[in-house]
Amino acid sequence: MNIPSFVIGIAGGTGAGKTTVARRLAEAVGEPVTRIPLDNYYEDLSHLEYEERESVNYDHPSAFEWELLREHLETLLLGQSIEMPQYDFEAHNRKDERVPVEPTDVIVLEGIFSLYDEEILDMLDLRIYVLTDADVRILRRIDRDVVDRGRDLEEVIDQYLETVKPMHEQFVEPTKKEADVIIPEGANRSALALLIEKVESELDDDREDPGALGRTRDDGSVVDSSATR
Repeated sequence: MNIPSFVIGIAGGTGAGKTTVARRLAEAVGEPVTRIPLDNYYEDLSHLEYEERESVNYDHPSAFEWELLREHLETLLLGQSIEMPQYDFEAHNRKDERVPVEPTDVIVLEGIFSLYDEEILDMLDLRIYVLTDADVRILRRIDRDVVDRGRDLEEVIDQYLETVKPMHEQFVEPTKKEADVIIPEGANRSALALLIEKVESELDDDREDPGALGRTRDDGSVVDSSATR
C-alpha cells in the first residue's frame, strides 16, 4: 500500500494550460504521479436524452459529482485504489467503463474547479492557478473541442459566449485567491521550474520525516492532514 505524501490541485480557466502543467510536472518529478482529471467527474446524465444533455451548463459547479470526487480522493489518501469514471465528450455523458487508479507519492487533481470545493481544498498540499489570457484560452478551446472532441465550430463558440465565459468570471476566476502559486501563460518555463523544485523539495522532506503530515499555510497556521492519510 502506497500512501501519497503530496497532493496538488491545478485550476484555471478553460484552455489555460492546466493539463500541460500537470503532464510536465509528472515528467519532471521522475517518479509515478497519479493524475485525476476533474472532467471525469461530470455527473452521470444517462437518464436524459441527448438533446437534454446538450443543453446542460457544464461550466457550472453543479455539473460535477463532488461527493464521488471527495470519496475517491480520500480513498487514494488512505493508500487504496479507486475505479475512476470516464467521460464521453461527444455524447455528453459518462461512459460505462471505469479505470482502476492506484495511489502514488504525488497526486494531481486538474480541472477548472480544482480549487473550488472547501473539503477538497483541505486535502491539497499545494494549490496552483494557471493564469492565461482569455483570447489564448478560447482559441485553445476551439482547437480542442473541434479537432479532438468532434464538436461543431459554431456550437463551441455559442457555448463559450453563453456559459463558459460568464461561468469563468463568476466561479472559476475567484478561486485564484485560494492559490499558493500562480503560473502565468500556461506552462511558463520559469514558473514551472520553480514549481518542480518546490515539489521535489517537499518529497525529499517527506522521505526524511515521513511522520510530518501537517503543512504550514501562508498565515502561519498548520493544516493537519493526518485524519485523511
